[in-house]
Amino acid sequence: MTESKAMILGSSGPTLTADEIALYRDERPWGFILFARNCVEPQQIADLVSAMRDSVGRPDAPVLIDQEGGRVQRIRPPMIEKYPSAAALGELYRRDRDKGLRAAWLMSRLHAFDLTKFGINVDCLPVLDVPVEGASNVIGDRAYGFDPKAVAEMGKAAAEGLKAAGMLPVMKHIPGHGRGMADSHHELPVVTVSRAELEAHDFLPFVAMRDELMAMSAHIVFTAIDPSEPATISRKVIEEIIRGHIGFDGLLMSDDTSMNALKGTIGERAARIVGGGCDIVLHCNGVMDEMKAVVKEAIPLAGEALRRAKAVEAAFGPGDDADEDAIRAEFHGLLAVS
Repeated sequence: MTESKAMILGSSGPTLTADEIALYRDERPWGFILFARNCVEPQQIADLVSAMRDSVGRPDAPVLIDQEGGRVQRIRPPMIEKYPSAAALGELYRRDRDKGLRAAWLMSRLHAFDLTKFGINVDCLPVLDVPVEGASNVIGDRAYGFDPKAVAEMGKAAAEGLKAAGMLPVMKHIPGHGRGMADSHHELPVVTVSRAELEAHDFLPFVAMRDELMAMSAHIVFTAIDPSEPATISRKVIEEIIRGHIGFDGLLMSDDTSMNALKGTIGERAARIVGGGCDIVLHCNGVMDEMKAVVKEAIPLAGEALRRAKAVEAAFGPGDDADEDAIRAEFHGLLAVS
């Protein structure tokens, strides 16, 4: 069987178009990602996920979503309840560490109950970024707090909640987006503090969770390491910091190729992502012309990237036999007394 290409693609709407099916069939993305535009009602979501997998002939192909809670929750009421932000859980942690950690685990376990019903098997959390005062609100209340140790502990609890259900997490945004003073969706953040300060603060949660299987990169420049390229396309950041100092040996995917922190055409961006050392090119918006530009630059999974992708695929499982009603009641009880 021909190996998948090293890319994750989105789609334009609630059902696949004939052109999308043909592109996926011919170009073989390793996985897919869903957004709110793809999620209209429960059966439709399940059908879309099945159609994506059918297009590449892989019944367990990774299907990702950003279902964090708070501002970033792609599937919302009435299909799925509205969940609190990471910052709200972090506030509970600051008052009662054990309750905060339990709430983080429970909320992820609830995300898994919600998402596995549709066939979704990857949730892009936890957010391990550690904000500083004055940083852009692009992270903001998506972070668990301002203390790296707390962020690491809460992130680990959140990841474990997903894995208990047989789903997998994606750490973001490695090696850390919390210090960015600009929104990387629109412009390139530049961080000028020393490497020692980054190691003592921003990188710590990723070091603590370096054994996870997947992470998403940060579109952010660290001048102390590579003054010319953002981490996503910087071979120096990826090799020295992400693979070296942090010690992450899992599957590294880019943040979205269409975000304007990256310069050049979509094809040029994808080529730089491949050249910089990311294992997977992520493209989210489902725009056909952009996807065609990405697939021209994406390469078949091979070598270390293929090894890491296979480790991810092997880690999906049936999960525990937890009782959804009991988990939901415990979670709401913790929040009610918070």
